[in-house]
Amino acid sequence: MSNIFTENFGIDEKVLNYAEPILKELRSRFAELDETAEYNQLKVISAMQKEHVGEMHLSGTTGYGYNDEGRDTLERVYARIFHTEAALVRPQLVCGTHALNVALSANLRPGDELLSINGKPYDTMDEIIGIRPSKGSLAEYGVTYAQVDLLEDGTFDFEGIKKAINDRTKVVAIQRSRGYASRPTLSVEQIGEAIACVKGVRKDIIVMVDNCYGEFVQKIEPSDVGADMIVGSLIKNPGGGLAPCGGYIAGTKECVEQAMFRLTSPGLGGEVGPSLNVNRALYQGLFLSPVVTANAIKGAIFASNVYEKLGFRCLPDSKEPRFDIIQEVDLETPERLIAFCEGIQAAAPVDSFATPEPWDMPGYDSQVIMAAGAFVQGASIELSADGPMREPYAAYFQGGLTWYHAKLGVLESLQKLYEKNLIVL
Repeated sequence: MSNIFTENFGIDEKVLNYAEPILKELRSRFAELDETAEYNQLKVISAMQKEHVGEMHLSGTTGYGYNDEGRDTLERVYARIFHTEAALVRPQLVCGTHALNVALSANLRPGDELLSINGKPYDTMDEIIGIRPSKGSLAEYGVTYAQVDLLEDGTFDFEGIKKAINDRTKVVAIQRSRGYASRPTLSVEQIGEAIACVKGVRKDIIVMVDNCYGEFVQKIEPSDVGADMIVGSLIKNPGGGLAPCGGYIAGTKECVEQAMFRLTSPGLGGEVGPSLNVNRALYQGLFLSPVVTANAIKGAIFASNVYEKLGFRCLPDSKEPRFDIIQEVDLETPERLIAFCEGIQAAAPVDSFATPEPWDMPGYDSQVIMAAGAFVQGASIELSADGPMREPYAAYFQGGLTWYHAKLGVLESLQKLYEKNLIVL
């Protein structure tokens, strides 16, 4: 490797020599990722062309946002890409958690039950559901919650799902990515089997998939295998690193219309909501997102190969197929987790001089450390890492708008661990 890593970033030759053979081994695997990226890139371009995206759509509106052709056309583009009847794509959806809350609260009523079929959802969902009491939770509105855990091998418990469904089951939730749970990410094919199981019991049940971190990782999406709603954040994969904010809900016309009225107001729905000055970034970010997603996956695969060879448990492991952009590395001690995050922060183009520290982050039940020097605050499609300060002190590494930046982040994390004598190379 070029000595620019040593001269500009202070990375030790021993770290570089350790990583070099790993990089050579990954070239053929990276070529496969490029093939998937090309397929999805063409899918996005085709959708934009078929919806006749023009320069006029790149401008925004203010105030009420009536007759916002750029906004409405972008939503049709999303619906076409995900093969759904409709889509809601708005900067007013402030994050993935907000989009999930809108989707659920819009389609559940008092007396209904929400059933999660892959165990407890991500930590920030606890207060939405009411697992942890919070103002405005679904529990406060009389919506009950049940869950079916995955089997020990990380697959769906089909018999358990069938038994758990009852007359009050209105929405079944599936979380594609793992969040802070040490379980495999679910493939679209696995999700399709679970949806078929649910629909085999009752066809009228709404199946919602939390699609965060999974968009464009495979050639198909959960909406291609029967999901009634897929929900995600624009500052993750589909925003391509350019979207400054926003989220999406794509699915059946009925489910999306319900979400529109929940997001704004009864009687208004999707007719209002100014796009301000973000349309250009949302379109261009979507255009870039398949390649950006592939770059992030390359970084995750590199990280797993680097750390697995040092004896750390990695999920997915170094050989497994990828179904999202997240790489878990179980670092076993708080000191290693902190050092890892310090390395990711040091690789950032923004705030590289900052030192991440654990803190009481809203929505979480334990302290969390986060490293992110991003152009968009909290954009986890950009290079970042975070983890709760609890065993197994796992770092959740994700993002990288370019492969080269993701590679630098992994090397910097390794350097921090090495110089603090927390690993032996």
